[in-house]
Amino acid sequence: MQSVAAALTMVRDDLFFLALWVAYYGGLLGRENCTVVNHGRSPEVAALAEGCNIIGLPAAPRSDFDVKRWRLLNHVLQGLRCYYDHVIVGDVDELVVVDPQHGGTLLDLLRRSPQRQVLTPVGLEVIHRRDREKDPIAGKVLGPRRHVRVAPHYAKPCILSSGVKIARGGHFSRSAQLNTPQGLYLLHLKFCDFDAYCDAMDRRNRIAEEIGGKPRDVAVGRHWFRERRGDDQAVFDGFADLEEKQGFDLEWVRRDMHDSWAPRGDTGFWEFARPDYQVQYRLPDRFSGIA
Repeated sequence: MQSVAAALTMVRDDLFFLALWVAYYGGLLGRENCTVVNHGRSPEVAALAEGCNIIGLPAAPRSDFDVKRWRLLNHVLQGLRCYYDHVIVGDVDELVVVDPQHGGTLLDLLRRSPQRQVLTPVGLEVIHRRDREKDPIAGKVLGPRRHVRVAPHYAKPCILSSGVKIARGGHFSRSAQLNTPQGLYLLHLKFCDFDAYCDAMDRRNRIAEEIGGKPRDVAVGRHWFRERRGDDQAVFDGFADLEEKQGFDLEWVRRDMHDSWAPRGDTGFWEFARPDYQVQYRLPDRFSGIA
């Protein structure tokens, strides 16, 4: 008998985000249904992910490691599909959640969802409004953090029950059908905490320096490079300047995604427009504590 859902990620030393990932998906699905690829075989990662399925890999930095990372994740998730109805795949700083007013948890939604499809949540970036949010994150993100920026770049085709390929970075798939269930969101946590952001960027800057080369020549995110980083304090201060919309109706975002849905050139992948919306919302109280 197949289980409903599995979660899959790959991590290299991002212990802050891994703790949140394991707490959320392990609590929701059971740790035995969570797979963590431990890049570098870190004992700290193994300890945090105890009870999950852990795949250890050597840490040798390579200029093409992001390409190989997604090649590996594509193969692992297709293998997991033999045993699960749905597989959730993404970076360790991403959590997929369901608005409680749309009926329960992510697991409840997946129990109701047909197979042979790809689900794409609306992308939201959790931002640390340091002028309003003084409490540290302790176990749960939502509660201490309640502000989100609309982020189409993180509306990823990340829940699969079909044998389609996902592009490097997880931003595109080869499914020609766009499925965006109401109330389904991907929370990108990169900016959810100022101190955690600084620590993560310091680590990624060091990795980029180990790899060497210029941003345009190396298959890792350009933000991994110190010269692309900018001023951390200014980045977080800038969140206060985003237009703050009232309520929490994001149907206009889903509509924009569907209206712009089209093939991504001749690559075989499909995409929607990803404008840089300079708007933020405050999550309703019902979101507190769900992740």
